[in-house]
Amino acid sequence: MSRTEVLDPEVARALSALSATAKQGLGDPALAELVVIRASQLNHCAFCLDMHLAVARKHGVGEKQLDLLAAWEEADGVFDERERAALALTEAVTVLTDGFVPHDVFANAARHFDEDTLAHLIALVVAINNWNRMMVARRIAPGGYRP
Repeated sequence: MSRTEVLDPEVARALSALSATAKQGLGDPALAELVVIRASQLNHCAFCLDMHLAVARKHGVGEKQLDLLAAWEEADGVFDERERAALALTEAVTVLTDGFVPHDVFANAARHFDEDTLAHLIALVVAINNWNRMMVARRIAPGGYRP
């Protein structure tokens, strides 16, 4: 089953367009996949994890990064500073502790991404959070992704 089979086609097109625009604006397919995988881990979305792990491998993301992504903060030397800033922002936007993104997390991300790229990174996190919630709410099982 594809993502579009579980949603109204207009909703699926809108979410797909947001995802594609955000990824294109981020300009780094491997980083984009690390971001969506981390958000999907936090949201316990097995469908999106199954799909994006396969896509990440196609974009050359290494097994060590995929294996240690859930513990990226403790995985010294595995993720560079730009990746770490993106992952911290991903977690802050996904979890929204105390209802906002901490200033230091945003400021660190802003040091690694220009304004436009940062906007696309945030849009990507928002998009995958929407997908995760749709898939989890609909109880869509992994294994049905078709590229």
